[in-house]
Amino acid sequence: MKHQIFATRPMPQRVLDFLSPHCDVQEPDEDVPVPPEDLARICREQKIEGLVVAGGSIPAEVIREAAQLRVVASCSVGYDHINLEECTKRGILVTNTAGSLDDTTADLAFALLLAAARRLGEAERFLRDGQWQHWKFKMLWGADVHHKTLGIYGFGNIGRVMARRGSGFSMRILYHSRHRVPQAVERELGAEYRDRETLIRESDFLSLHVPLTPETHHMIAEREFGWMKTSAFLINTARGPVVDEEALVTALKAGRLAGAGLDVFEREPKVHPELLKMDNVVLLPHIGSATEETRTRMAMQAASNLLAVFDGKRPPNLINTEALKV
Repeated sequence: MKHQIFATRPMPQRVLDFLSPHCDVQEPDEDVPVPPEDLARICREQKIEGLVVAGGSIPAEVIREAAQLRVVASCSVGYDHINLEECTKRGILVTNTAGSLDDTTADLAFALLLAAARRLGEAERFLRDGQWQHWKFKMLWGADVHHKTLGIYGFGNIGRVMARRGSGFSMRILYHSRHRVPQAVERELGAEYRDRETLIRESDFLSLHVPLTPETHHMIAEREFGWMKTSAFLINTARGPVVDEEALVTALKAGRLAGAGLDVFEREPKVHPELLKMDNVVLLPHIGSATEETRTRMAMQAASNLLAVFDGKRPPNLINTEALKV
């Protein structure tokens, strides 16, 4: 008898083909969030044993209704959208797709860095709006990237890949993380450790690569913006709430930093209306991992995690190891 699976978004055909010998896979017709009350009903009525989560949240009320649920396999590195405590209490295993999107997300972070520094979004709007009438010596001056200081806050997989990209632009690489990495890794990446205040003060570009936890919520706020150089840029491809968005707006309006490149926001999909008015901010709709290759790889990894649980194995990307004891 096949396992009953629900995917919260339509999956690539390759993933469906991979799961179909072992699972009956249900999925919504449209690529839109499934309301929690509908998801709870589906889990209850269809006796869902596994969820493949791509976007949306899995709150406690869904988990409580899912009596047969054994595994929540998220197509993401972050898992703040899943009520981990409730899953662990029930013995439901939660997995992510760590390692599947490092290069792709770092590519986008560096693209944001370049776009913010060289005013690419503003320049394209200038051209498309018909404002480019002739070449000017002082037209759309931006900031150099090469030989500047790249500060990386969070030095996990994506942070380290970001360091390699910065090295390609002859940047000085600084980092801060909860734990200092081995000296061999620092030498390999040409990275220097700094405490958080020094990192923020010395960075020309501050790129955030931390998970969203109670400790990282609003870790960049009014005080931290006061530490930054007025010529510095903030790059965020991590999670929106790690930055106090209101404080960011205030700092940008006051000229306390030069600009920002943002792929994530505090109240997605809402964006602070003041940010929408600013030419020195590059805004993207949370597309850090949005390539065909990477999103398919993420979904395949989530499916593999799910099947490992059904085979009685420990899934490779298990988050809540405590649930194994329940």
